[in-house]
Amino acid sequence: MATLPAEPAWNAARLIPTSGINGAEEQERRATSALLAVIASVREFGRALTQPLGAPAGSIETFIEVPFTLGERKVFPDGLIRVRRGQKSWTALIEVKTSTNALEPTQLEDYLDVAREHGFDALLTISNEIPAAIGTHPTSVDKRKLRKVSLHHYSWSEILTAAVVQKEHRGVADPDQAWILGELIRYLEHPKSGALSFEDMGQSWVPIREAVAAGTLRTNDAGLPEVVSRFDALIRFAGLKLGRQLGSEVLPVLSRAESSDPRVRSSRMATELVKDGHVTAGLRIPGAISDLTVVADLRAGLVTAAFSVEAPKEGKPTTRINWLLRQLRSASDSLRIEAIPVRSSTGAAELLGTVRDNPALLVPESGREIKSFTVTKSVPMGSKRGTGRGSFIDSVVTVIEAAYGEIGQSIKAWAATPPKLRPTDAVETEPGIDRSLASAALSSQDNDD
Repeated sequence: MATLPAEPAWNAARLIPTSGINGAEEQERRATSALLAVIASVREFGRALTQPLGAPAGSIETFIEVPFTLGERKVFPDGLIRVRRGQKSWTALIEVKTSTNALEPTQLEDYLDVAREHGFDALLTISNEIPAAIGTHPTSVDKRKLRKVSLHHYSWSEILTAAVVQKEHRGVADPDQAWILGELIRYLEHPKSGALSFEDMGQSWVPIREAVAAGTLRTNDAGLPEVVSRFDALIRFAGLKLGRQLGSEVLPVLSRAESSDPRVRSSRMATELVKDGHVTAGLRIPGAISDLTVVADLRAGLVTAAFSVEAPKEGKPTTRINWLLRQLRSASDSLRIEAIPVRSSTGAAELLGTVRDNPALLVPESGREIKSFTVTKSVPMGSKRGTGRGSFIDSVVTVIEAAYGEIGQSIKAWAATPPKLRPTDAVETEPGIDRSLASAALSSQDNDD
């Protein structure tokens, strides 16, 4: 009689298998087919991806490797999405890249021409490239080709985040569709899928880091724009990763000028890195007490992530400090707390473990009231350009997730205690006023309330 192998060694049958993927072409074809099939099959997920691009809420059809004629040539976009609602329809061509393959400008311009000739609405590209700014595209194309056709981009990290958030947090009504979406998530999380996370700070990272340490970095150094751009892309990736866990959209914090012109931010960050040796970014997390400020200090070799919170507006200084300590009961002793007095931008700072033993250390020597607190998580900065132990990427992602876990999800804003009614027997009446009339007045007020 045959002996069956132990069950844990068996390979489960999968709707979207990763076995048999040989080469970039097969990887891209399978990723495209899997994604488009699930977009058409799981209504909620399909809408989550298509509606932000301008598509109506309707039935979705998807196709792969659709042939078109452009002049005397045949071109084959990786896919096509069509959304219909009544007499209205929206159509987009799809171009997909996996692994480290980059989008090609000439190829995209061909597809933009095809879309214009056929009256299609958009070209959607999907790759592992993460633009430094939301709403921008990682590939430059002739802007004249965008007059009638819009160009959109999703990174694989964004698609994976949308899938996880939809399945785990927003929900899928049909259980079978939920299972299908889960199969896509499992596939995209597998290394063979080619849907990579953010894995490289680029060739300029090490030379720029060394120049900062030596104090020789200049604003016109060739690799500086690439480093600041990749840092912003890393922050976006870390926000997407955190958003998958929270079920919320975690977005980079940008000024109005930076939102309208990404070059403003790039210039500011380059100047900051040359002058101060660090780069700064922010993440907006729904429901958090403040934006999360992330600083990578290349001179000090530290990455920090900090939340700020307004101090209570009443009570002694130590009472206000203890209010914060109670909310950080489960946090590590290594957090740094800074108590900032009114009319000041800095204040006394100590480690949380020290403040727990002696809260008075944060009391301002000036005697001013404490205006706010800044609570900071720090980790040693990795130096490697890739991922893994000792890498810069992992140190940034780690400090962001740790700061939210220890600080962001614990701290709530202070609220004043509502005033309380005085007891009836404590009412003092003036001479000549009947006490029974005062009692009757209070009783009438209670009834009106």
